[in-house]
Amino acid sequence: MDLDQKITFSDTVFAQEVDGEMVLLDMESENYFGLDEVGTAIWQAMQEKETLKEVFKTLLEQYDVEEEVLEKDLSEFVDKLLKSGLVKVEKY
Repeated sequence: MDLDQKITFSDTVFAQEVDGEMVLLDMESENYFGLDEVGTAIWQAMQEKETLKEVFKTLLEQYDVEEEVLEKDLSEFVDKLLKSGLVKVEKY
């Protein structure tokens, strides 16, 4: 994963936080996705930051986790979002 990439959210995805967890609805596919607490934190950081590098740094400050573990988890999360069509990744 290239941390210098920027995440762009699909226009057809609506997100709503419910009891500390994010629920995503893709209006195009009509699929719902539920994010746990960590997934919600990643989603929110991606909305607030310009690049995945900034998201990575924000999460590193929030959680007591090794850099390698966080990078792997972030990469897997972004891959799932990409495969579901919820986001696009662009070179920053």
